[in-house]
Amino acid sequence: MKLFMLTAAGIGLLGAVALHGGYFDMVPPIPSDVQIATGGGQSQAGYSQPPTVAQAGRSATTTAPTTNSASTTGPPAANSAATPPPQVDETALRYFASKGDTRRLEAEIARLKALYPQWTPPENPLAPSQAGDPRLDQIWKLYSEGKLAEVRKAIADRQAAQPGWQAPPDLLARLAVAEAREQLVNASDLKQYDTVIRIGSANSSLLTCGDVDVLWRVAEAFAQTDRKDRARDAYLYVLNNCKKPEERVATIQKALPLLSRADLDQLLATEQKTADGKGEFASVRNDIARQSLANGDADPKLIVAPTDIATVQTLADQDGLSSDDLLLGWYFVRRENPKEAENWFRKAHDKENTAAASQGLALALIQQERSADAEDILYPWRDTNDDTRRVYLAAVANLLAVTPQAPISPDVLQRMVQAIYAAKDAAAAQQLGWYADGLNQSQTAAQWFKLALDWKPDDEPSAYGLALTLWKTGDKAGARAIQAAWAGRSERIPTVGERSIETSAFGKGAGTGARARQRASREQATNQTGTGQDNVRVGGMTKQQARGCSSTLDPTGLAPARALTRGWCLMGANRPMEAVAAFEVALHGTGKTRADAAYGQSLAYLRAGLSDMAAVAASKAPQDADRSAQLKTALLEDQANSAFDQGRYVETIMALDERSRIAPERTGLMVLRGYAYLKLRRFADAEQVFRAAAGTGSREALKGLNDVKTAREAKIQ
Repeated sequence: MKLFMLTAAGIGLLGAVALHGGYFDMVPPIPSDVQIATGGGQSQAGYSQPPTVAQAGRSATTTAPTTNSASTTGPPAANSAATPPPQVDETALRYFASKGDTRRLEAEIARLKALYPQWTPPENPLAPSQAGDPRLDQIWKLYSEGKLAEVRKAIADRQAAQPGWQAPPDLLARLAVAEAREQLVNASDLKQYDTVIRIGSANSSLLTCGDVDVLWRVAEAFAQTDRKDRARDAYLYVLNNCKKPEERVATIQKALPLLSRADLDQLLATEQKTADGKGEFASVRNDIARQSLANGDADPKLIVAPTDIATVQTLADQDGLSSDDLLLGWYFVRRENPKEAENWFRKAHDKENTAAASQGLALALIQQERSADAEDILYPWRDTNDDTRRVYLAAVANLLAVTPQAPISPDVLQRMVQAIYAAKDAAAAQQLGWYADGLNQSQTAAQWFKLALDWKPDDEPSAYGLALTLWKTGDKAGARAIQAAWAGRSERIPTVGERSIETSAFGKGAGTGARARQRASREQATNQTGTGQDNVRVGGMTKQQARGCSSTLDPTGLAPARALTRGWCLMGANRPMEAVAAFEVALHGTGKTRADAAYGQSLAYLRAGLSDMAAVAASKAPQDADRSAQLKTALLEDQANSAFDQGRYVETIMALDERSRIAPERTGLMVLRGYAYLKLRRFADAEQVFRAAAGTGSREALKGLNDVKTAREAKIQ
């Protein structure tokens, strides 16, 4: 079988020997006319001249270093009968013999035979040499122990004490190679890859099957310096020439994280059968499938072969390793397949509850809008590292932003508050502000919006929330200060305090917390209706302008647009039934005029307490999603109150359930639900609702808890 020689970038596999563990192992001599191309197609097998390589900034031709002064040109020709027998340095051979080191002795005999075919080993090589040199034997001993610096010192000391004495050339050549190997290994350990390649270029005798570790290190250096083709060729040299099974398998494992799948397939093509008929790389193929999924996790756009996915799934089921479950979980979560990701992360979590498994499972749950479960699973691991902390805070922010607003137990809410404050996370603090505002805790909301702005001064949603809550709590000066600070930087902050059912009531922002901001804006519009604020707007008309509808007027003769304007004017004057008539005329208009008229008439009926008529009015023209949600929420709330007043408690709960699918349940409605449960003698449900509402500071909820306790005691008695 032909042996191949690496020549590119200074790698020449020309030497017949290589240092291995402090001594030389025998390797077959490599014909000088056999090479392999390692890049750019500059050399092919069979070329008699090796290519030049870049070395230390200049071109040089890689040659094998001389290992013995008596053999600089290789073995003598067969027809040179007059050539005197070569002077063979048998010092190392006799040293190994004197120590009884049979293995090294046999390797040395094989080496000398390869260098000097006419040489005949001593009849009794195990016998110590009669003409021994104890001091030289001591130097060889230091060399065999890998004490290279001490070898240099011992040689220098003897030369100083014995002028004219010269160390055997073979010892010096071996020492130079060993020192080069030591330098190469140190450079590799320090990740100085260019140095590794330079040393390998200058010491081609290192690069043989006798020291596969050096070949691996040079191959890695090529891969880490973006010379993948040369790295592949270095690994291929090992697989094509080196026969030890464990080294061949290890070569694939070394290449696995460094080469592309296409290059790995070329290495796998050299696979040989074992004695039992199996492929020698069978176990490594499993690792390759695992690596493919790991690469797919790092690059979501990477297409992983279905066979690799199936292989890892089989391994996960058969071997039961949580690491395989995690590989699959991360692969699927990166490809927005959260259900499949949850399946594998949960398997890993059940086998071993770790931060990695909990983090992955939390991400899969967040993608499925199950933020409460994500928060609960990841809370114990929230401070493991920055990644888990970010995922936990994302779960918290998403849970707070759920629409309809999710009831959160006081204990969970408290630990979330502590985590947000400790992390100084502006996004989560902003969501906590909207959550508090949804519970009508405007002062608490303002505090969280202010904290969010302290942590992230350019956060417009938090500035908007702070301006809104300051206005709602009566701190108009504070709200105006926020408006002044954000003048020209936000379209909606200047509109805070100027009620407009058509525009500002719904907010203009998108992104994180958009629905919460819209909800808060709608509540602002509702709370300010008829409050007597001088600058309150209704459909673009101020209260001062509303004086124009102070007189009674039959609207039937008005054009639809004029009737619409009068309808909003009458709503501002708190004359809802007259507004109903004006909006009815406006319904004869088209497009936006008709839609605004239907919306206004619905609001007018609701203010008059005629929810059934309001529902009919809402259906007279299509409304956008925000208006539809607002009207439906108001209608269901009115139905719930009416049903409760009439003793229809089941209908009350049904109406509240339907409303909760559209908008968060405010504290007052939670209290209403609690009393409906209490009337139905569902004490556990009533207590749960009252306790959640009491967490917001509601006195009515606290009274409800006391009423539940009283009712239970009365039942027992």
